Amino acid sequence: METVEMNSVSLKRPRSEDDVASADEIKRQKVLEKSEAENNSGQSIETVTEQPEDTKNEIIPNEESEEQEEEELEDSDEDGDPESFADMMKHGLTESDVGITKFVSSHKGFSGILKERYSDFVVHEIGKDGRVSHLDDFSVPVDDEDPSEETFTVLSDEDKQRLEELQLFKNKETSVAIEVIEDTKEKRTIIHQAVKSLFPGLETKTEDRDGKKYIIAYHAAGKKALANPRKHSWPKSRGSYCHFVLYKENKDTMDAINVLSKFLRVKPNIFSYMGTKDKRAITVQEIAVLRITAQRLAHLNKCLMNFKLGNFSYKNHPLKLGELQGNHFTVVLRNITGTDDQIEQAMNSLREIGFINYYGMQRFGTTAVPTYQIGRAILQNNWNEVMDLILKPRPGAEKGYLVKCREEWAKTKDPAAALKKLPVKRCVEGQLLRGLLKYGMKNIISAFGIIPRNNRLMYIHSYQSYVWNNMVSKRIEEYGLRAVPGDLILKGATAVHIEEGDVDNYTIHDVVMPLPGFDVIYPKHKIGEAYKEMLVADNLDINNMRHKIRDYSLSGAYRKIIIRPQNVNWEVVAYDDPKIPLFTTDLDKLEGKPLPVLPTDGKFRALKMEFSLPPSTYATMAIREVLKMDTSIKNQTQLNTTWLR
Repeated sequence: METVEMNSVSLKRPRSEDDVASADEIKRQKVLEKSEAENNSGQSIETVTEQPEDTKNEIIPNEESEEQEEEELEDSDEDGDPESFADMMKHGLTESDVGITKFVSSHKGFSGILKERYSDFVVHEIGKDGRVSHLDDFSVPVDDEDPSEETFTVLSDEDKQRLEELQLFKNKETSVAIEVIEDTKEKRTIIHQAVKSLFPGLETKTEDRDGKKYIIAYHAAGKKALANPRKHSWPKSRGSYCHFVLYKENKDTMDAINVLSKFLRVKPNIFSYMGTKDKRAITVQEIAVLRITAQRLAHLNKCLMNFKLGNFSYKNHPLKLGELQGNHFTVVLRNITGTDDQIEQAMNSLREIGFINYYGMQRFGTTAVPTYQIGRAILQNNWNEVMDLILKPRPGAEKGYLVKCREEWAKTKDPAAALKKLPVKRCVEGQLLRGLLKYGMKNIISAFGIIPRNNRLMYIHSYQSYVWNNMVSKRIEEYGLRAVPGDLILKGATAVHIEEGDVDNYTIHDVVMPLPGFDVIYPKHKIGEAYKEMLVADNLDINNMRHKIRDYSLSGAYRKIIIRPQNVNWEVVAYDDPKIPLFTTDLDKLEGKPLPVLPTDGKFRALKMEFSLPPSTYATMAIREVLKMDTSIKNQTQLNTTWLR
């Protein structure tokens, strides 16, 4: 995934002795909403939002009853005592722990509040054609094949419940009979259409029973029919995929698709997208779905909260993960303390020089066991260590049931006993314990394999990112912001070294550095040796990055060390009320909501900025460069405990 989730934090640069803010100033830099543990908040470090671009677009549907129960459990612990939360976060990571230590700009930093409201952070996807996704049209393409609007209302809630149970094989019934109350041919036709369009996989027929007409619904082709929408019901002239723009608030992409699939009564794997987007934000992106009509999708706008669907079109292809140019961000930093001159210097530097393309804190988890440590143990083939790091007790912010589960594991090493303490079974800990229960303690590799592939690969990608961050900091410390002989640049997809005679032909913006793997080359200067030394210290051989298990073999990749954002714009605005929005969203514009009138001389000042970034680039790191602060949750919560009350 190319965008990252950033929770509400007051972004403060570290203060020197001559730069201590007054008590009033500290109060203004409050956090109004507690930082949820990243990433995808609230659980353990093993959950992340960003996914590697080379991973498959997989969404695994959850069992509904278990999911509802687990969601309630997760939500119930959402708010806690802020001081205890901050105290626990003392065990979390700081930027320096993961190699994030350098800045490229020379301006003096200043403070501001990021994501005081999730609507202060808006992401618009940029497609591979360069077009920015916007929700600006709710109209449905006119199609004679579409059923009438009455299709969506003709069935009672009871009928829909019975049909859903039949469709999902939830009871022993082989058919459902729906009595036609007002018997006309038109009415029967609408009921036939409603059943077939709303419940893919079911067929219908009309029967006479005791002088009454009934529509009988039954399975067309067994259980496979649910996964494959009826082929013969889709017009040949219409593209097989309905593409639409999804506008969502405060929900991540995969959760959103699971919700859509439930309402449509289809499996989530018929949806495709180009990238996952932040949870704590307003995001706008393109989605494609196989053989679901725009009419059915548009109907969801009447019953979904925090979602809107629009800009419908039919095409012959799905979307592919990673097939995008990037994302356009609109960000509000509230209650800024910088002078106009500081802000001008900071934003001009962002536009002209850019920022170090570090992997952000979200890549490494938020508690005392960073994800890169687990990745390192996997690469070392140390499976007992992998198991121990995931399951052992750890200090830091965690749900109560996870703490009890870990304590039980430490005491008994019994997966069944530990699992009983864990009502939320779909977290990584629960999945690993189920694997240990199934395969036994002597087959940890197979037990670990129960965890979804994307989550397993996330650990080793986290280790690669950890190495990359550290090496880039060393590179900038050693050679500064200029290209030097021995650096790497890309020619097409091939990395080559800069030779002495060519060094003047390149700038720092051309230089790339490798993520360690078996299919990359390393710089021909001190940093090349530093890579080897770092891996040797971790008991790894840089010349042998292939693993016994193919999934965990690292081929490596190249990543630019400096990113210069495109389309950078900014303005400073005054405001009095921290709850009022400071810009209009796509939905506001569609609904005709005016922007609130802002005072010319308000109590507070906010920096509104816009910029575009390529995929797999962290917006947090761009904002870090502007404000000159540590973006870790540990740092922010310790600075802001008073205002979490």
